[in-house]
Amino acid sequence: MNKKTLYLIHHSHTDIGYTDRQEKISRYHVDFIRRAIAFLDKIEAGEAPEWVGYNYVCENFWQVEQFLAHATDAEKASFEQYVEKGLIDISLTYLNLTELIDSEMLHKKFADAKQYVDQFDRSFDSAMTADINGFSWGYADAMFKNGIRNFYSCLHTHHGMFPLFKKQIPFWWGTQSGDKLLVWNGDHYQIGNDFLFAPNTDQSKYYGPEGFTEKEWEAQFEVTKEKVFGFFELLEEENYEFDFCPAMISGIVTDNSPTSPRMMEGIHRWNQVYGDQIEVELVTLNQFFEILRSKDLDIPTYKGDWADWWADGVGSTPAGVKLYREAQRKYRLANKLDPKGEKGNPAKLKEAQDQLVMYAEHTWGFHSSVSEPWDAFVNLLDTRKLGYAINGNRAISDHLDDILATYGEEANQLDRESYFKVVNPHDQAMDTLATVYLQHWQTVDDSYFAYTLPLEGFLEVVDCQTGEILVSQVSNSSRGKKVSFKIALAAKEERIIRLKRTKPSAKRHWKYANHAHIGTEGIADIAPYEGFKHDVSIYGIKTDHLELIIDQNVGITSIIDRQTGAELLHPARDHAPFVGVHEVTSFKESNPYSVRSIMGRNRKAPSTDRTIAKLVNVKQLEDGPLYAVLLLKYELAGTGMYDVVLTVQKTAPQIDVTIRLQKIGAWEPENLYVTLPFTYDSPLETNCFFEKSGTIIRPGIDQLPGTNTNFYLLDNGAVMQNGDKHVFVSMKDTPLVTLGSLESRLVELCDANAAKKNKEVLYSWAMNNFWETNFKVDLSGFYELEYGLYVLQDASGEVQNSVQTARNLIEGLVAIPYNPTNEEKATF
Repeated sequence: MNKKTLYLIHHSHTDIGYTDRQEKISRYHVDFIRRAIAFLDKIEAGEAPEWVGYNYVCENFWQVEQFLAHATDAEKASFEQYVEKGLIDISLTYLNLTELIDSEMLHKKFADAKQYVDQFDRSFDSAMTADINGFSWGYADAMFKNGIRNFYSCLHTHHGMFPLFKKQIPFWWGTQSGDKLLVWNGDHYQIGNDFLFAPNTDQSKYYGPEGFTEKEWEAQFEVTKEKVFGFFELLEEENYEFDFCPAMISGIVTDNSPTSPRMMEGIHRWNQVYGDQIEVELVTLNQFFEILRSKDLDIPTYKGDWADWWADGVGSTPAGVKLYREAQRKYRLANKLDPKGEKGNPAKLKEAQDQLVMYAEHTWGFHSSVSEPWDAFVNLLDTRKLGYAINGNRAISDHLDDILATYGEEANQLDRESYFKVVNPHDQAMDTLATVYLQHWQTVDDSYFAYTLPLEGFLEVVDCQTGEILVSQVSNSSRGKKVSFKIALAAKEERIIRLKRTKPSAKRHWKYANHAHIGTEGIADIAPYEGFKHDVSIYGIKTDHLELIIDQNVGITSIIDRQTGAELLHPARDHAPFVGVHEVTSFKESNPYSVRSIMGRNRKAPSTDRTIAKLVNVKQLEDGPLYAVLLLKYELAGTGMYDVVLTVQKTAPQIDVTIRLQKIGAWEPENLYVTLPFTYDSPLETNCFFEKSGTIIRPGIDQLPGTNTNFYLLDNGAVMQNGDKHVFVSMKDTPLVTLGSLESRLVELCDANAAKKNKEVLYSWAMNNFWETNFKVDLSGFYELEYGLYVLQDASGEVQNSVQTARNLIEGLVAIPYNPTNEEKATF
């Protein structure tokens, strides 16, 4: 055997809430750094020669932030001294994050870490993650743009799989921008503990309950010999081509592990006895990549998305994710309205950033969340996790309110004239609907209105600058009226509008309409004929842009783009769009934990029972100049209510969809899907694109080999592109999607055949509780899930342009109550 080198990298894996209260975890990691400093002090003083060579890697910058927030000046000085010497290293990732985090927040947190380490004379250009098994392609771009050139992935195959069909190999990860990172595609984040360089660091899991005591050091050392030599023998059997291999190690095999220098005792002893065959060296993260880059190796380059296996946890907390996604949209709006940071409150903005990034951290609950869902600690940690979304939403809402105040937003006032300011915060002209609200006690032109008044004809919307009366529509809302109007604004343009009261025309009432069309009950039920149109009914909706056909047994059976005649529904669909699909797997012959455990990395079992929602009623709710609204009522197992509200715009090819459901709780593993079977004309000619963390990918195509193709976590939605026509499917609250059949099958990894996924039917994976630990088991409650369908056209055919337009439509225009000055009124 040629001489080998085993490089060990010592860290403490960060799990925020898996092993203890979230704030307690923070205290632990502060103490871990303090202890690392104390150990290094003893070594430097010559009091612990057996520990010489000890060093410690802060797995992420969050650990450093926690330490700096609680350390004394003397502790900070010691910490920075050891960082400068390279004995304490810092990974430039912020936390082990899910793909919930968007590109703006990701860049901010990477930048914070880089700004801190730039004060040192030594260089920092490396980052690591542990436990999660995937990172969006945008993650690579964000790392490179913030000075990170090396990336170490510590996977966890319990829940996922490594890319490239092989672990413990390096590769260059090409970014979408054309740069590349050096990646070590590593093994489990505590594989080094298996070698037993310190007593009982593997929790004695292989050697009986007694383990090895201090007196049994000789026996343990024999096992170390067997383990280390066996490790390299196995690598050779797998055609491993290098004479070195890295492995991560912790003080003990547990998440949030304390640090320990005792591994150095075993390492020194090993090198004295077997160092001429296999040398063991404890190195830092940055040192390892310096060593790796110094070697003359033929390292392949791969480009594409590294789809995260951990992403499905978001489906277990749909209420929190909805709050989080709303906060993300407000965060982006705030930054657009205040790009220089001069209008809002920096403290509130930072609080929002900190809270939201903590919600995006990969730990979704306490370790016994499924086996003991009644446990007070399980529920405590779940509530604390939800608290991050709540507090982040509150902080960014407060920050946005501060910004809107500088634009002139007014609080509720008696006898306020009904002026409003409409702002386009985007770098793109917008011609879309804006909305303002009137509460039940508010007046228009000193006059109240009642719920019983006809919604049309009692007010109008006037553009104060031009005097134009804007097309508008009034709907009932929970505390009054919602007034929608169509307005065109240039990029960053502001406009003042006013609501004016008009007298409803009696002849507009159905009583005075042609009875051939509308009966005395007020119901229009006559089919269209020459001279009479009936474009909105429970059987379908026809606008200048789209035509929907509704079957009373299944729901929507066709959506046609009337400009081209193209069908927007996938011909291979099994279900109508927006229909719910419920899955449940019984544990009659096992228990809630084991029925999930035996699924492995699958998300369902062959015995899973699947039910499709059944349409039981269709109602027409509204028909106005801007939009028509239909209610489709379904019955679905696992729910007490499943309603689909379709709002079809008449002035644009756009459908807004709200699903209102009551989920009934169950201990069994469940999945709830919403069907999104869209395409543009021919699926063979249509390409599917996903928007993920600032990048746009084609699933099954723009991915690293060996990565996950079973599900994906998106930003705002998916695009179906056929030439210059693009169908954008927005998912405001439910970012998780899957493609293809819902039947139980073997897990498919991305390979040469994966391109077929790109043509398959899309589903929103709205809810799940299938995993045996960490996930929230109780999905019960009332939910409102929002989807949308936008038919967009871009002459260049560039998907990026349509994605940006859809993002802006989703975020919308900003409309605020406003009291114009006398000078402004003089110009009206």
